[in-house]
Amino acid sequence: MDNGDLNSDDFLKNFYMPDFVFDPEAAEEANLEVPKCPVIVFVNSKSGGQLGGDLLNTYRGLLNKLQVFDLGEEAPDKVLHRLYRNLERLKSNGSEFAAEIQKRLRIIVAGGDGTAGWLLGVVCDLKLAQSPPVATVPLGTGNNLPFSFGWGKKNPGTDLKSAKSILEQVMKAKEMKIDSWHIIMRMKALKEGSCDPIAPLELPHSLHAFQRVSDSDLLNKEGSHTFRGGFWNYFSMGMDAQVSYAFHSERKLHPEKFKNQLVNQSTYAKLGCTQGWFCASLVHPSSRNIAQLTEVEIMKRPGEWEHLDIPRSIRSIVCLNLPSFSGGFNPWGTPSGRKKAERDLTAPFVDDGLIEVVGFRDAWHGLVLLAPKGHGTRLAQARRIRFRFKKGAADHTYMRLDGEPWKQPLPVDDDTVEVEISHHAQVNILAIEGCRSKSIQDPTSPVSPYSHHHDEEDSNEDTDDDSYEERRKFGAADTFRFTEEADFTHFS
Repeated sequence: MDNGDLNSDDFLKNFYMPDFVFDPEAAEEANLEVPKCPVIVFVNSKSGGQLGGDLLNTYRGLLNKLQVFDLGEEAPDKVLHRLYRNLERLKSNGSEFAAEIQKRLRIIVAGGDGTAGWLLGVVCDLKLAQSPPVATVPLGTGNNLPFSFGWGKKNPGTDLKSAKSILEQVMKAKEMKIDSWHIIMRMKALKEGSCDPIAPLELPHSLHAFQRVSDSDLLNKEGSHTFRGGFWNYFSMGMDAQVSYAFHSERKLHPEKFKNQLVNQSTYAKLGCTQGWFCASLVHPSSRNIAQLTEVEIMKRPGEWEHLDIPRSIRSIVCLNLPSFSGGFNPWGTPSGRKKAERDLTAPFVDDGLIEVVGFRDAWHGLVLLAPKGHGTRLAQARRIRFRFKKGAADHTYMRLDGEPWKQPLPVDDDTVEVEISHHAQVNILAIEGCRSKSIQDPTSPVSPYSHHHDEEDSNEDTDDDSYEERRKFGAADTFRFTEEADFTHFS
């Protein structure tokens, strides 16, 4: 498609939807041609400095304003529930137009990794027979999710030509599945002080915090706080999360200094130096090394837990779902044939029900990722992974969930902090041809020996229990809630 086509009114007709699709009060128009690629656009106007607001205005000028939403003004779950409720009403009245819209609908989300993960979680919540695939447009600092699926790392242009180019890519993009991962964290409730062990503003958007769990809740454990949530890209712990925490703290204090992507990345690199990530052996006490902080177990096959040995030099551990971390690096790489045979390691697939576990000694170790075949220390591939933190020399560590860091208190007595990660569900995502993410369903990909994760039941139904009182934050999707019938014995 050339620029002449991009600049024509006929091009925009491929994406445009009339008012009555969104507004039940609007009169239904007859004899309309169904758009080839109807889209809903969500933009986080606060992402990318001024870029988010500019991109929002550009799309509102190109499409029906009712198709374009500012995530700072309206949550996507409300938007999509309202839209699908109206589409079902139209279909019940015999509208073939509405039926085709529902079949062809694609979603664009422009924002950082946290915004993209939020939107994916909301789509997962819809539990539709045919869920709309999501295109993740980069508009943040790391942009790991967009980069994994071919949408690039750099923030997009906000002019008409750039916005139309994105629309063209969305129309041509292929659909892929992506795994989501559930995380549960349990810790002892403090007898004194705040009800929450972690300051509310420091909680990741995708982690739900419980102040009180009812006696009937299967997650209930007397005297404990339970957190649960999920992620699409990674969970990390250790020095990398410490650097990220320093960056986010600085940005929270001085937001005016973080409106440029290059400046953000430069500041991040400087903090890596000042936090001692490049001279960890001198600055970082060995008591904070992963092996000293926690016991780790993994499950490769259903019901079979096994101990995972962590080298004593590892200061950072990453549980990775996508082949993009810290702005585009692939810590897992591509294991050789010998590694595959000896250790049951495969290339990373985004839909195989396996998570890659990688370790790093320091930032210099991380720099090996710059080499064509560079990778971190491959520790394991697993269906589940469990961390048990006990009283030790450190009173806290740092954790990060899809780019959002927090300072995690560790036990001060004989208590244990537990973190467990397990496969949750899948959603559809849009990918550019030739992207680095690979699917187990792709006939050109080698078959993973552990790809048959569907023999385990996923617990992803919602509950309407009135006693379910949780503090919600921007980005917390319902998809990572449990059913009352779910089996939680593996969390004990």
